[in-house]
Amino acid sequence: MILAIANQKGGVGKTTTATNLAAGLAARGRRVLLVDIDPQGNASTAFGIHRNERSKGTYAVLLGTPLAEAARPTGIKGLDIVPADPDLAGAEIELISENRREFRLREALADAPYDIVLIDSPPSLTLLTLNGLVAATGVLVPLQCEFLALEGISQITRTIEAIRRSLNPKLRLEGVVLTMYDRRNNLSELVAADARTFFNAKVFDTVIPRSVRLSEAQSHGRPVRDYDPKSPGALAYEALAGEVLARETLPA
Repeated sequence: MILAIANQKGGVGKTTTATNLAAGLAARGRRVLLVDIDPQGNASTAFGIHRNERSKGTYAVLLGTPLAEAARPTGIKGLDIVPADPDLAGAEIELISENRREFRLREALADAPYDIVLIDSPPSLTLLTLNGLVAATGVLVPLQCEFLALEGISQITRTIEAIRRSLNPKLRLEGVVLTMYDRRNNLSELVAADARTFFNAKVFDTVIPRSVRLSEAQSHGRPVRDYDPKSPGALAYEALAGEVLARETLPA
């Protein structure tokens, strides 16, 4: 299973979801690879990989370096990462004239020795995002429980449909995960209700709460399950990992 974590709106908890879900899946015995294709490199930073330590990463992979040379352990059993190296921002310029430029990541991930690959995508529709969506079998969309959030999610669903028609007929919406949920805020409940009405069973039961521990964990270069395993955010991402695996066993 290859899941792109994507939303064309920024600040929705995309990287937080990618990193903590990856750790949760690895904790459940899966061999997981996290691919950071966002030039900001926040997923790489969240695992304590500094920019000057990213000599080979997704940029190198997109230009032909074997995946095995770029993947590295995170310190969490069963979880490797391909970090966003400093040159990744220039990849779009270098790839624009290349043949099959949208398929570079798919080809790199072919026969990768992992049970699950998660792709942390940029918060915009770029050639890098396109590579992630063409490589993926499903898209997991984080939806922030705040005003105008549904407008952003409509953009990514239209993009999924367009890519399915033209480049990747196997691509599907794997699910929508509600993030930054605040039970004290009526708006959070309204957004959640609207999402469940519109997307029905595609919305995960698990809701990710707004939590300072999630931000603190990233600043310490650790997933929240290691930083504070009893915190609401850690428990939520553990539950989300279970839901993702349960959906994997269901028919498409």
